Amino acid sequence: MNKTLRKAVIAGNWKMNKNRKEAKALIEEMKPLVAGADCGVVICVPYTNLETALQATEGTNIKVGAENCHWAKSGAFTGEISADMLTEMGVEYVVIGHSERRQYFGETDATVNQRVRAALDAGLNVILCVGELLEQREQGITEEVCGMQTKVALGGVSKEELKKIIIAYEPVWAIGTGKTATAQQANEVNHYIRTVVGGLYGQDAADAMTIQYGGSMNAGNAEELLAQPDVDGGLIGGASLKAADFSVIVKAASK
Repeated sequence: MNKTLRKAVIAGNWKMNKNRKEAKALIEEMKPLVAGADCGVVICVPYTNLETALQATEGTNIKVGAENCHWAKSGAFTGEISADMLTEMGVEYVVIGHSERRQYFGETDATVNQRVRAALDAGLNVILCVGELLEQREQGITEEVCGMQTKVALGGVSKEELKKIIIAYEPVWAIGTGKTATAQQANEVNHYIRTVVGGLYGQDAADAMTIQYGGSMNAGNAEELLAQPDVDGGLIGGASLKAADFSVIVKAASK
């Protein structure tokens, strides 16, 4: 398996943080720190910050993503945002299936698949999140859970479309808890997810796919995690809200 086939991508997931003024300040601080990155750099920001982020990152190597999108093109879905609305603004990425969406907002494997389909149809790049709960890891069913989430989410996705998808393995017990999967645990699950993708689309497609680790990746542990053969970047929560910390992770991914 040749890691050079794949591009490492570091994506910040800001979650429900930062107003527009704060967002602009953070991006301005971040820009010079990540300018020479030898990896993809994406910031996924709240809807209200998308326009600010797009303006502030214009002409830079930083791409902008949203944190979710709806599966319908339009209609009676109060409070929702469609994938077409995002692409019309110039947004290039969208996070789908984050565990917080699954946990708090009723997201299911089936609705994740519908959202993936809508995002691809609109021309977006998808960061697709999968991951197990603590009790599922303790029951020894991590692979079954992550495999099922991956297979359902990719239902109806062609091999060509797969090129626009990044998978982010995020063990739910490690998100925002300060607990991190060991580098070995992260690599094992990422490798398993790659095997699942290989079974669906062939080994060449699996080898070319960027599979990130998310779950309390920070400036202190990024280098060890990113050195793993199957960890191709990270989906970064808290550390993406500090320009210095985020840039350390980007540098580690650029090695």
